[in-house]
Amino acid sequence: MRADRLVSLVLLLRQHGRLSAAALARELEVSTRTVLRDIEALSAAGVPVYAERGRHGGFALLPGFRTELTGLNPDEALALLVAGSRRGAQAFGLGSALASAMLKVVDALPESYRHTAAGAAGRLLIDPETDLLSRRLAAEEVPDAVAAEVLRAVFAGHRLRIHYAAADQSPQWRTVDPIGLVTVRERGYLLATRSGADRTYRLSRILAATELAEPAQRPDRVDLDRAWQERSTRFRTGGDQVAVLLRVDPARREDLVGTALAVHSEEADPDGRLRMEVTFQDPRHAEWALWQLSTNAEALTPQWLRDSLHNRATTIATRYGTPS
Repeated sequence: MRADRLVSLVLLLRQHGRLSAAALARELEVSTRTVLRDIEALSAAGVPVYAERGRHGGFALLPGFRTELTGLNPDEALALLVAGSRRGAQAFGLGSALASAMLKVVDALPESYRHTAAGAAGRLLIDPETDLLSRRLAAEEVPDAVAAEVLRAVFAGHRLRIHYAAADQSPQWRTVDPIGLVTVRERGYLLATRSGADRTYRLSRILAATELAEPAQRPDRVDLDRAWQERSTRFRTGGDQVAVLLRVDPARREDLVGTALAVHSEEADPDGRLRMEVTFQDPRHAEWALWQLSTNAEALTPQWLRDSLHNRATTIATRYGTPS
């Protein structure tokens, strides 16, 4: 919305002092022509914005101009700035709204606290895009139109019609009663019911969505944390799951736990390796997880998994055993 963009433009000028039209366009993700029109609109509305010509020129506000925003103390502002550095909002299509909100948080601080809070937040990095081995975290993209429609239905308490592509299935239209939204490890999920039965939909698999006028059949209050835990438990105990007894190098334990559905037992062997019983979603998941651990792990049972890993290793050894 243009009104939101105009507020963001004023806040940017307050924080940076002077910015060129090109810099404002980059920050607001619009064209320079749009920025110039917005500057004219602000001037017409009485906002004291002026242009400075020259190589280092740009647009600025008259000194002392301040917008009417509610103040925050430094600890509150720091908490919001740190929370805003997390990327969960991207999963719900709230990235631009979050950026605008963070501008307002900084602007709301007294001058004496502003640089302190912003500088402290810059000392904290939450959930970077890659880990120490430069492995990029797999963030999923959700179309803005889909995210906006889902959000409206969840907040308004209306039923939702979605075109959903479940794994290994053709996309189908479904009408659901939305309950809430959850983000886990850069993946967004819609918790809903369909014909009274609990359903969980990954947002990245919703191809299209339409908010309906009819009210959703859902409780007035919901404990999302409890609902998520219950659905997670059902997910881990259903389907073609595979229990595997294995030994793993302690240095790779976290890698294993990060991909397994559940850990049922764990003890240390005399040689220092960990003997663990874990559950995977299906046979393909089990084989993939053990293969990623290479010689740092050994599947003890079931035998078919040992045979499968042996066959894969033999095929690789044969392929690279002769000159190319």
